[in-house]
Amino acid sequence: MKIGTREFDVKNQFYMVGILNITPDSFSDGGQCQDLDQALKHAERLIKDGADMLDIGGESTRPEHKRISEIEEIERICPIIEMIKENFEIPISLDTYKNKVAKAGIEAGADFINDIWGLKWDKDMAGVIRDADIPCCLMHNKRHTLYDNIIKDIKKDLEKSIEIAKKAGIAQEKIILDPGIGFAKDFKTNLKVMKRLGELQSLGYPLMLGTSRKSMIGTALNLPVNEREEGTLATSVIGFMAGFRFFRGHDVKANLRGIQMAKAILEA
Repeated sequence: MKIGTREFDVKNQFYMVGILNITPDSFSDGGQCQDLDQALKHAERLIKDGADMLDIGGESTRPEHKRISEIEEIERICPIIEMIKENFEIPISLDTYKNKVAKAGIEAGADFINDIWGLKWDKDMAGVIRDADIPCCLMHNKRHTLYDNIIKDIKKDLEKSIEIAKKAGIAQEKIILDPGIGFAKDFKTNLKVMKRLGELQSLGYPLMLGTSRKSMIGTALNLPVNEREEGTLATSVIGFMAGFRFFRGHDVKANLRGIQMAKAILEA
């Protein structure tokens, strides 16, 4: 899979996607990158720690987050995308579910769209991705937390997202899937999904895992958001052993080393 100018070997390698939130209210790092200088320094640190791609978000997606206008989101993300592109050679993922924001971000230099609604929120999003001819991540999400069979239901929902993508003309080789840990799932449901991650391989697409510092870890370990690195690391290793190859997180270096160790053991 080609993202930006880089080839990603999704069958044999794994990749770290560093989180860079340009938001005042994200659950973990809100307010840390409120100006271009702060954001650029944070991007440099993520790259130095081993990030293979940066995921930039301009609107918090935590539970009960405050929605912002498309204009405000564009004004947040475009300058930092442009600045990172001027200073570093690294693929940029844009975390948005709004087609106008995606279009502006792509024009600014984004190489990848990470849609937390799997193309279901904005009917024009798939067309923007198709026209730009870039890859995307389709995440599982819904408006309630009711399930009959959690993995079967996630598969069905993701298959609907895949169908939307294909009907719009997005090539199969440009699609990554994400089970959406922490989205439309309570604590016990999140744990069940983590336990059964390997079953999602049957969908036949590269898989991304985003568990970094999430409430599932805080609840399980009774820890505040700034003390969840070890818990996140455990989920990343489990994800790798279940066949996931993209890992979206805040603590890039620790997770990179943990997965490298798991990879060495599995390949012994």
